[in-house]
Amino acid sequence: MTFNDDKTFPLMLTIDPSQIPTKDLHQYILGAVAPRPIAFASTISLDGVPNLAPYSFFNAFSSNPPILIFSSNRRVAGNTTKDTLKNVEDTGEVVINVVPHAIVRQMALCSVEYESGVNEFVKAGFTPLPSEQVRPFRVAESPVQMECKVEQILPLGEKGGAGNLIICRIVLMHIDERVLTESGRIDPHKIDLVARMGRFFYARASGSAIFEVAQTVTVIGVGFDALPEGLRHSTVLTGNDLGQIAALPALPSRDDILGIAADERIKAALAQDKTREAIHRLAKTMLEQNEVELGAKMALLPEYL
Repeated sequence: MTFNDDKTFPLMLTIDPSQIPTKDLHQYILGAVAPRPIAFASTISLDGVPNLAPYSFFNAFSSNPPILIFSSNRRVAGNTTKDTLKNVEDTGEVVINVVPHAIVRQMALCSVEYESGVNEFVKAGFTPLPSEQVRPFRVAESPVQMECKVEQILPLGEKGGAGNLIICRIVLMHIDERVLTESGRIDPHKIDLVARMGRFFYARASGSAIFEVAQTVTVIGVGFDALPEGLRHSTVLTGNDLGQIAALPALPSRDDILGIAADERIKAALAQDKTREAIHRLAKTMLEQNEVELGAKMALLPEYL
C-alpha cells in the first residue's frame, strides 16, 4: 500500500498470542493467512477402515524430494486428536486429494466429527479408488490424487490447538487429463480449485479470480528507490502501478519520455487544470492494459515538464 504525504498509516489491532483465548487467535490466523489450499487427506486404519478429512493447514514445500506438509491440529475443545493422525502414525501412508469447486459441499461433510470408525467416503458420497503404492484409497472425484509416504510427524505442542506437522513424500501422482492444457500443464480454470478462508468462507480459484503477475526473476528491476519522488507520491498511481515501472531493467530516457508529448491524449491532459493527475490517469490505463513501457513514459512525463 502506498501512502501519500497527507496520509497516515491505519490503526492496527495488536494481539499478543499469550493474552487471547486460543479459539479467538485461531480465527484471526485463519482470516489473515488465506486463502489456504485444502489437503483432502485419505487414510486407513490398521483394521482397514477408510477415513477422509480436509485440512487447510497445508502446502507443498519441496519438489526434489516432492514434499507436502499438512497439520492435523489437536482439538481446542477437549484437546483430543483426530483419526487421520492416528492412521498416519500407524500406517505411515496417506493420499492427498485436491478439492475442486464441484465437490466442495461433499468435502465439507467430511469435516463433520463422525464417530471413530465411520467411513467418510460413504457419508459424503465419494468413490474410493485403489491406490497403487499405498493402502489408503484415492478420491475418484478429485482431479489430482497424490499417493504419499509419511516421512516424519512433528508434534508442535500438547495443548488444544497445537499442530502435528505430517511431512509426506509423494510417491505417485495421478492427474485427470481433462484439467490439462494442450502443453500438458494444469489449467487453473479447468481444475477450478477451492481454498479455505476464515470461518465459513472459501475462495474459488478460477474465472475472473485468476490473474497473472509477469515478473521475470532473472531481470533486475530498477526498484522504487529509482523512481522520482513526485512519481512515488502520485495521488493516482497505486503501489501495484508503480511496481510495474519499478520492475523495468531501466527507466525510459528523457528523450523517449518527451517524445510522447505529441500524443493527442497527452495534449488533452496538458490542457486540464491538474496536469499531473490527468497524465497519471493515462499512465494508469496503459499499465492496466500491460503497456508498461508507454505507461512508464507517461508516468514520468510530468517530471520533465
